[in-house]
Amino acid sequence: MKKRLKEIEEEAGALRELQAKVEKEMGSAQDSPGASATMAEKEEVDSRSIYVGNVDYGCTPEEVQQHFQSCGTVNRVTILTDKFGQPKGFAYVEFVEVDAVQNALLLNESELHGRQLKVSAKRTNIPGMKQYRGRRPNPFFRSRRPFMPGAPMYPPYGYGRVPRYRRPVRYRPY
Repeated sequence: MKKRLKEIEEEAGALRELQAKVEKEMGSAQDSPGASATMAEKEEVDSRSIYVGNVDYGCTPEEVQQHFQSCGTVNRVTILTDKFGQPKGFAYVEFVEVDAVQNALLLNESELHGRQLKVSAKRTNIPGMKQYRGRRPNPFFRSRRPFMPGAPMYPPYGYGRVPRYRRPVRYRPY
């Protein structure tokens, strides 16, 4: 038992050393101008890509690639799926050349599997645009009474909201 425990501790130490080595390499890679290069690379890839909307749920990436093959050489087709693996109904097509994007835009409103495709140039994602900023108060909405911290004050006629006057219901004979 002690022998097995010693083996496990040695393996854990070796794993820690490997982890430290990998983190050191990753840290040096992030310090280099790779971070700005990745953003430039993303913009370059996005300039060669298109967004394809209204894609049939039964459509495969090979069929989408074959549909856009006439525009230029297709590098990659990505059909996005939800957490259950079902297609979301849109795809991204990346071409090898930038000129192929203009040719692909001509295929807007073309049909694939009986559905009219919506083709547009892929936009570059801007980081920080989808930050949750909380609920902001509306300056044009004023509440009926200001908020007063402390014990709740109930009206003298009972609990709950004030009953509104309603016109009596008139019953009609059959």
